[in-house]
Amino acid sequence: MTDRAKLHKQFEEAVAFVNGYTKPLPADLLLKLYAYFKVANKNFGNPGSKTPLINAFKANAMIQAQNISIEEAMQGYIDLVNKEIKKS
Repeated sequence: MTDRAKLHKQFEEAVAFVNGYTKPLPADLLLKLYAYFKVANKNFGNPGSKTPLINAFKANAMIQAQNISIEEAMQGYIDLVNKEIKKS
């Protein structure tokens, strides 16, 4: 398995972990995860919330993450999950 394939597998596992996580998470962490996820999936469309303020926060998170590569976004997502969510 290539390094890229390993990274992609770890990313998918981290996403599945977050999707199955039931405890509340801090908003700043969710925004970072959102931005990394969107970059990793090359999804640069507008945020889809019905709440303008949430869209603004999501758009800001995307702007902050716009200059990172797909691989950096995947690794950032994995690192956040391991450091901030799985530790608890």
